[in-house]
Amino acid sequence: MDFRVGIPRIRVIPPPEQRLRSLTHGADQAEAWAGRVQAALEPYLTRLYELRRRIATVAVAVLAVWLFVHVTFGANGMVVYRAKKAEYERVQKDIQSLQKENQQYSSEVDQLKSDPKRIEKEAREQFHYARPGEVIYVSPDKPAVQAPANRSARK
Repeated sequence: MDFRVGIPRIRVIPPPEQRLRSLTHGADQAEAWAGRVQAALEPYLTRLYELRRRIATVAVAVLAVWLFVHVTFGANGMVVYRAKKAEYERVQKDIQSLQKENQQYSSEVDQLKSDPKRIEKEAREQFHYARPGEVIYVSPDKPAVQAPANRSARK
Protein backbone atom coordinates (compact mmCIF):
# COMPACT_ATOMS: atom_id res chain seq x y z
CA MET A 1 0.00 0.00 0.00
CA ASP A 2 1.01 3.48 -0.77
CA PHE A 3 0.63 5.91 2.07
CA ARG A 4 2.09 8.93 0.39
CA VAL A 5 0.23 12.12 0.86
CA GLY A 6 0.11 14.38 -2.14
CA ILE A 7 0.80 17.99 -1.42
CA PRO A 8 -0.66 20.35 -3.96
CA ARG A 9 1.83 22.54 -5.71
CA ILE A 10 1.63 26.12 -4.83
CA ARG A 11 1.63 28.31 -7.83
CA VAL A 12 3.79 31.31 -7.63
CA ILE A 13 2.39 34.35 -9.38
CA PRO A 14 5.14 36.23 -11.21
CA PRO A 15 5.62 39.91 -10.49
CA PRO A 16 3.86 42.43 -12.72
CA GLU A 17 7.00 43.33 -14.69
CA GLN A 18 7.58 39.73 -15.71
CA ARG A 19 3.93 39.32 -16.70
CA LEU A 20 4.18 42.46 -18.87
CA ARG A 21 7.33 41.11 -20.56
CA SER A 22 5.66 37.78 -21.40
CA LEU A 23 2.67 39.67 -22.77
CA THR A 24 4.82 41.89 -25.00
CA HIS A 25 6.80 38.86 -26.19
CA GLY A 26 3.52 37.20 -27.31
CA ALA A 27 2.41 40.45 -28.91
CA ASP A 28 5.57 40.57 -30.99
CA GLN A 29 4.84 37.08 -32.30
CA ALA A 30 1.23 37.98 -33.09
CA GLU A 31 2.32 41.16 -34.84
CA ALA A 32 4.81 39.24 -36.97
CA TRP A 33 2.13 36.70 -37.92
CA ALA A 34 -0.32 39.50 -38.84
CA GLY A 35 2.33 41.14 -40.99
CA ARG A 36 2.91 37.87 -42.89
CA VAL A 37 -0.81 37.39 -43.45
CA GLN A 38 -1.21 40.99 -44.59
CA ALA A 39 1.70 40.63 -47.00
CA ALA A 40 0.16 37.46 -48.43
CA LEU A 41 -3.31 39.00 -48.82
CA GLU A 42 -2.22 42.46 -50.02
CA PRO A 43 -2.26 41.72 -53.79
CA TYR A 44 -5.73 40.19 -53.55
CA LEU A 45 -7.09 43.03 -51.47
CA THR A 46 -5.59 45.61 -53.83
CA ARG A 47 -7.20 43.89 -56.83
CA LEU A 48 -10.51 43.65 -54.97
CA TYR A 49 -10.33 47.36 -54.14
CA GLU A 50 -9.71 48.17 -57.81
CA LEU A 51 -12.69 46.06 -58.90
CA ARG A 52 -15.11 47.26 -56.21
CA ARG A 53 -17.23 49.33 -58.63
CA ARG A 54 -17.57 46.49 -61.09
CA ILE A 55 -18.46 44.07 -58.33
CA ALA A 56 -21.07 46.48 -56.94
CA THR A 57 -22.51 47.08 -60.42
CA VAL A 58 -22.76 43.35 -61.12
CA ALA A 59 -24.35 42.76 -57.72
CA VAL A 60 -26.96 45.47 -58.32
CA ALA A 61 -27.67 44.12 -61.82
CA VAL A 62 -28.14 40.58 -60.50
CA LEU A 63 -30.43 41.89 -57.77
CA ALA A 64 -32.47 43.87 -60.32
CA VAL A 65 -32.84 40.85 -62.63
CA TRP A 66 -33.85 38.61 -59.73
CA LEU A 67 -36.36 41.20 -58.52
CA PHE A 68 -37.84 41.56 -62.02
CA VAL A 69 -38.22 37.79 -62.42
CA HIS A 70 -39.72 37.48 -58.95
CA VAL A 71 -42.22 40.28 -59.49
CA THR A 72 -43.20 38.96 -62.92
CA PHE A 73 -43.26 35.19 -62.42
CA GLY A 74 -43.27 34.73 -58.62
CA ALA A 75 -46.01 33.12 -56.55
CA ASN A 76 -47.89 36.43 -56.38
CA GLY A 77 -46.37 37.97 -59.52
CA MET A 78 -48.00 39.84 -62.36
CA VAL A 79 -48.75 36.71 -64.39
CA VAL A 80 -50.64 35.13 -61.51
CA TYR A 81 -52.30 38.47 -60.69
CA ARG A 82 -53.65 38.87 -64.22
CA ALA A 83 -54.91 35.28 -64.30
CA LYS A 84 -56.69 35.74 -60.98
CA LYS A 85 -58.13 39.07 -62.11
CA ALA A 86 -59.53 37.47 -65.29
CA GLU A 87 -60.98 34.63 -63.23
CA TYR A 88 -62.52 37.14 -60.81
CA GLU A 89 -64.18 39.02 -63.67
CA ARG A 90 -65.49 35.78 -65.17
CA VAL A 91 -66.92 34.71 -61.83
CA GLN A 92 -68.55 38.13 -61.39
CA LYS A 93 -70.23 37.77 -64.80
CA ASP A 94 -71.41 34.27 -63.84
CA ILE A 95 -72.81 35.62 -60.58
CA GLN A 96 -74.68 38.39 -62.42
CA SER A 97 -76.15 35.99 -64.97
CA LEU A 98 -77.21 33.57 -62.21
CA GLN A 99 -78.80 36.41 -60.24
CA LYS A 100 -80.68 37.50 -63.36
CA GLU A 101 -81.84 33.92 -63.99
CA ASN A 102 -82.87 33.59 -60.34
CA GLN A 103 -84.85 36.82 -60.58
CA GLN A 104 -86.66 35.49 -63.68
CA TYR A 105 -87.54 32.26 -61.90
CA SER A 106 -88.77 34.20 -58.87
CA SER A 107 -91.03 36.33 -61.09
CA GLU A 108 -92.37 33.15 -62.78
CA VAL A 109 -93.13 31.63 -59.39
CA ASP A 110 -94.90 34.80 -58.29
CA GLN A 111 -96.94 34.81 -61.51
CA LEU A 112 -97.87 31.15 -61.09
CA LYS A 113 -99.03 31.88 -57.55
CA SER A 114 -101.08 34.98 -58.26
CA ASP A 115 -101.84 35.53 -62.00
CA PRO A 116 -104.94 33.54 -63.10
CA LYS A 117 -104.13 33.87 -66.82
CA ARG A 118 -100.66 32.41 -66.28
CA ILE A 119 -102.09 29.54 -64.22
CA GLU A 120 -104.61 28.77 -66.98
CA LYS A 121 -101.93 28.85 -69.67
CA GLU A 122 -99.69 26.38 -67.79
CA ALA A 123 -102.65 24.08 -67.10
CA ARG A 124 -103.61 24.04 -70.80
CA GLU A 125 -100.02 23.40 -71.99
CA GLN A 126 -98.84 20.85 -69.45
CA PHE A 127 -102.00 18.98 -68.49
CA HIS A 128 -103.98 19.45 -71.74
CA TYR A 129 -106.91 20.96 -69.90
CA ALA A 130 -109.71 22.55 -71.92
CA ARG A 131 -112.72 24.69 -71.26
CA PRO A 132 -116.13 23.20 -71.81
CA GLY A 133 -116.84 22.93 -75.52
CA GLU A 134 -113.18 23.11 -76.64
CA VAL A 135 -111.44 20.32 -78.48
CA ILE A 136 -107.73 19.67 -78.03
CA TYR A 137 -105.68 18.25 -80.85
CA VAL A 138 -102.40 16.64 -79.83
CA SER A 139 -99.90 15.54 -82.44
CA PRO A 140 -98.25 12.21 -81.80
CA ASP A 141 -94.58 12.04 -80.91
CA LYS A 142 -92.21 11.22 -83.72
CA PRO A 143 -91.16 7.58 -83.71
CA ALA A 144 -87.53 7.00 -82.81
CA VAL A 145 -85.36 5.92 -85.73
CA GLN A 146 -83.95 2.48 -85.10
CA ALA A 147 -80.48 1.55 -86.21
CA PRO A 148 -80.30 -1.13 -88.93
CA ALA A 149 -79.83 -4.68 -87.67
CA ASN A 150 -76.84 -5.46 -89.90
CA ARG A 151 -74.18 -3.64 -91.88
CA SER A 152 -75.63 -4.33 -95.30
CA ALA A 153 -78.76 -2.36 -94.46
CA ARG A 154 -76.70 0.74 -93.70
CA LYS A 155 -75.25 0.92 -97.20
